[in-house]
Amino acid sequence: MRLTPTERDRLLIFTAAELARARRDRGVRLNVPETTALIADTVCEAARDGRRLAEAIEAGRRVLSADEVLPGVPDVVTSLQVEAVFEDGTRLCVVDDPFRQRGSLGAEAPGAALPGDGAGYHPAEPALRLRVRNTAAVPISVTSHFHFFEANPRLAFDRAAAYGTRLAVPAGSSVRFDAGSTVVVELLPIGGARVAIGFAGLVDGPLDAPGAREAALAKARATGYLTAGPDQEQEREQA
Repeated sequence: MRLTPTERDRLLIFTAAELARARRDRGVRLNVPETTALIADTVCEAARDGRRLAEAIEAGRRVLSADEVLPGVPDVVTSLQVEAVFEDGTRLCVVDDPFRQRGSLGAEAPGAALPGDGAGYHPAEPALRLRVRNTAAVPISVTSHFHFFEANPRLAFDRAAAYGTRLAVPAGSSVRFDAGSTVVVELLPIGGARVAIGFAGLVDGPLDAPGAREAALAKARATGYLTAGPDQEQEREQA
């Protein structure tokens, strides 16, 4: 059986969550990896059961109490992000403050983040703007760090221009494309090592590898992904 990287990650989360459930049932207080896995798995299963985004996130917040985890865990696990598959597609779920309380250790907590003064931080400027038309009969949402080139095949836009980019929106947020609507989006280059794994499987590797862009475009065309049409005025505008 061939599994995609995304499917393998999902099975890893499930396995770790099952271990966490078994230990919790024995009265063992959970550590950070066990806590993270159990919350993430709860969100993914809620989505799989047909619940809405807000309901899945709320399920993740309710699965554990501070009494069921080790001291300091609520100080470390203050926010969790996991991609879950809903009936209308994949969405990034952000579970903030999963224990609904401030941690007890404060700056002494393991891995605590100490805020700085923000000196030297400059927000990135969008690299380009694209017109995107949703040709589907249902709304489509794309999350902040999804490789936009691989977004839903029913979204019509200049995919060649969007290769190697993501939405220029805050982490954890998304852009909604209502059925039949056209939305102008701003895009940023994917940073870091520039490796795209999972998503729709059009790349699954380094974005800048020789021939990767051409191969991804060929695969997109062969599998029915929509691109800019001559009557859609899909003109790129340099920001």
